[in-house]
Amino acid sequence: MGNAEQLRQQWTHKHNFAAHNSSGERNTAIVLLLTVITMFAEIIAGTVYGSMALLADGWHMGTHAAAFLITLFAYRYARKHANSPTFSYGTGKVSVLGGFTSAVALGLVALVMLVESAVRLVNPQDIHFDQAIMVAVIGLVVNVVSVFLLKDHHSHDHGHSHSHSHDHSHSHEHDHSHGHEDHNLKAAYFHVLADALTSLLAIGALLLGKYVGLNWLDPVMGIVGAVIISRWAWGLMHQTAPILLDASMKQKPLAEIKQLVEKEGDSLVDLHVWKVSADHYAASLIVVSESGANCDDIKQKLVNIKALSHVTVEVHKVCQAQ
Repeated sequence: MGNAEQLRQQWTHKHNFAAHNSSGERNTAIVLLLTVITMFAEIIAGTVYGSMALLADGWHMGTHAAAFLITLFAYRYARKHANSPTFSYGTGKVSVLGGFTSAVALGLVALVMLVESAVRLVNPQDIHFDQAIMVAVIGLVVNVVSVFLLKDHHSHDHGHSHSHSHDHSHSHEHDHSHGHEDHNLKAAYFHVLADALTSLLAIGALLLGKYVGLNWLDPVMGIVGAVIISRWAWGLMHQTAPILLDASMKQKPLAEIKQLVEKEGDSLVDLHVWKVSADHYAASLIVVSESGANCDDIKQKLVNIKALSHVTVEVHKVCQAQ
């Protein structure tokens, strides 16, 4: 009975590979507050003084406030459900989903910018330079502060290890030396970086328009900004989508796993590797062993592959003819 209870305890463990970025959540809340205050100030000022530039930028700030709300929701949902049995491998992908959703929103903002700039390039409008420059400067100041608040330099070191020695075996290995890739915070960072870039390009274009008469630069800079922001949005979607779709590792590490498992003459007949969070891979292996290797032997061969955080091994031994 003692051995049975010990085995039950060994097999009972958490599969939560999420790392909560508390500093990222706190700074996002601060940025949201700054954005909402600026948004209301610009909308009120635009209404009182009849400035369309102030009103437009105020509502534009509202789109970024919505993106920051997505970021905060993802953080709090992941933390609240961190130990929920509903999620087989914890809530590590919630941050990834938040990043993907915000990237889509960022792409839509870029599309609106592109269309609006193209329309203004074809049908030029009168520009109230002083008001427009003031709005751009306010936006730049707020977004530069936000950029520094959201710049992610915080690493999350955490780990645990479990090993079970049977024909069907699980292993957990967490590398303490790697930082946590927070796609959720990265998306919020790109939102404020995009707004800062837009303000900077606008200021340059407006100054040249006011003093040199190059009014066409304003919509052109809008198109340039939209293209750059689209590239950021696409890059973030390209990073997050494969994680959400359980994409495997690249071929080189997969080949390394196969080579390590088969170096004693065993055969790796089935291999599945996928990400369970932004930083952690899970793997499932079926091995036909002619060398008499057991699950512990197979796991030991993979111990130096730090990307693997959760490994399930099934070994079928070949009976040797006498």
